[in-house]
Amino acid sequence: MTGWQTLLYKETLRFWKVGFQTVAAPVLTALLYLLIFGHVLQDHVKVYGRIEYTAFLVPGLVMMSVLQNSFANSSSSLIQSKIMGSLVFVLLTPLSHWSWFVAYVGSSVARGLCVGLGVFLVTAGFTNIHFAAPAWILVFAVLGSGMLGALGVIAGLWAEKFDQMAAFQNFIIMPMTFLSGVFYSIHSLPAFWQQVSHLNPFFYMIDGFRYGFFGVSDVSPWLSLAIVGGAMAIVSAIAVHLLRIGYKIRS
Repeated sequence: MTGWQTLLYKETLRFWKVGFQTVAAPVLTALLYLLIFGHVLQDHVKVYGRIEYTAFLVPGLVMMSVLQNSFANSSSSLIQSKIMGSLVFVLLTPLSHWSWFVAYVGSSVARGLCVGLGVFLVTAGFTNIHFAAPAWILVFAVLGSGMLGALGVIAGLWAEKFDQMAAFQNFIIMPMTFLSGVFYSIHSLPAFWQQVSHLNPFFYMIDGFRYGFFGVSDVSPWLSLAIVGGAMAIVSAIAVHLLRIGYKIRS
C-alpha cells in the first residue's frame, strides 16, 4: 500500500477495533430516540400532510448519526494522538498534507456511513421506508460525512486537551445537529426560527438526505446540494491549509 492508503487503513482499523463503542453504541442511541419520540408523537404528528412521524424521523436519525460520528472519528483520533504523543510517528513519515487529509477524512466517512447503515437497518423495521431518489441519499451522506470529517480535523488540530474538544462538540456540533430538523419540519416553527434554521448548514444536509426517501423536503434539494457542497469546499480548504502549515502539531 502507498503512504496515504496505509494511514487510511490504520485510521479505519482504529475505530473498527472498538466497534462496540464506535458503531454499536450510536446505533443503540438512535434506536432509543426513535422508540421514545416515535411512541409519543406517532399518533399526533403528520409531516408534509401525509408522512407518518416515525417514517419522517428515521432519515433524520440516520443522518444525525452519520454527522456526529464522522466528526468524532477524525477529531478524537487527532486529539488522542497529540496528547499521548503518538502523532510524532506519523509526522516522521514523508506523507504530504493531502495524504493526511484523505486518510483522516476518508476514515471518518467510512465510520459515518457504517453507523448510518446500522441505524437504518435497526430503525427501518419500525415503519415503511421508501426510496424516492436513492442517488440523493448517497450524495448527501457522503458530502455530510466528508464535511464533518474535515471539521473534525480542524477541531482536533485546534484542541490541546480533551475538555476543549468536548466543548467544541457539546456547544457547536451537538446544537447544530439537534436544531437542524432531525425531529421536526422547520415549517412547524415560528417564522423567526425558520429563518434561523436556514442559517444552519446541517439543516440542508438532513433536508436533502430526507428528500431522497420521500421526494419532498422543506427546501429544494438543489439548493441544499449547493450549500452543502460550498460548505464542504470551505471547511476542506481550511483543514488542508492547517495540515499544510502543521498547525499545533509541529511545535
